[in-house]
Amino acid sequence: MIRSFRTHGPSPARRVVLLAALSLAVLTGARPAGSQAAPTAAAPTPPAATAATVLVTGANRGIGLELARQYAARGWNVIATARKPDEAAELRKLAAAHPGSVTVEVLDVADHAAIDALARRLAGRPVDLLLHNAGISGGVPNQLFGRMNYDVLRQVLEVNTIGPMKLTEALLPNVLASAQKKVVLVGTSEASFGGIDAGRLYWYRSSKAAAHMLMLNLAYELKPRGVAVGVVNPGPVDTDMMKGARMPLQPPAVSVGKVIGIVDRLGIENTGRFWDYQGGELPW
Repeated sequence: MIRSFRTHGPSPARRVVLLAALSLAVLTGARPAGSQAAPTAAAPTPPAATAATVLVTGANRGIGLELARQYAARGWNVIATARKPDEAAELRKLAAAHPGSVTVEVLDVADHAAIDALARRLAGRPVDLLLHNAGISGGVPNQLFGRMNYDVLRQVLEVNTIGPMKLTEALLPNVLASAQKKVVLVGTSEASFGGIDAGRLYWYRSSKAAAHMLMLNLAYELKPRGVAVGVVNPGPVDTDMMKGARMPLQPPAVSVGKVIGIVDRLGIENTGRFWDYQGGELPW
């Protein structure tokens, strides 16, 4: 802005010189010597990209811990649940290494009140991937024909079958609020009707087969709402559950890397599939 000068200011000749200098400054953006720069608004800081969020159940060890570790390494926000977080030293170490992005929540998936409490704590927080990993085998001696422990069957069903269904119901608003909208169950080829060739693990197999059916139902139920649902068999993995298995076992890091690759490809167009860790499909 060019200023006006009072009659008692500089001489007419001096005023002409000053006016010329100021005019040139306006045109070129320069400023006369001794003047102060006009304050300018700071350039807006672009918003940081919002990281995706995964919730992993049974993240205290084995496949669940490795899932939490690899998603954290990818830069995801990780909500890792465990029944006894105080005893999950490796999980707590992971959370300490990723402050703010890895959080640990106490959860027993067989406890419906605990599931509802978790849903209240997470109210309004989007969850891109709800990953049902928690599971128990029931122990071989408890499911031998002729010596069946039916109390153990009830426990296995609560954890492996009912828990994932209840948790999906409770956290569906979080999944719907997310960008990716995925629900995945860590399943098993032991529950494939088309793959059965011997009688064994009655409780484990039946509980997981029922969980597979629940996920298949959810795939149809939730597809119109944009939610993709899948079951992924991680294959034989070197975890506590597989101790003593007489077969080659994959390190958890290798198996989980394959599982995550499959989850990446899951979408509405292929919802309701039963995936094998090698990338193919298994018969239900």
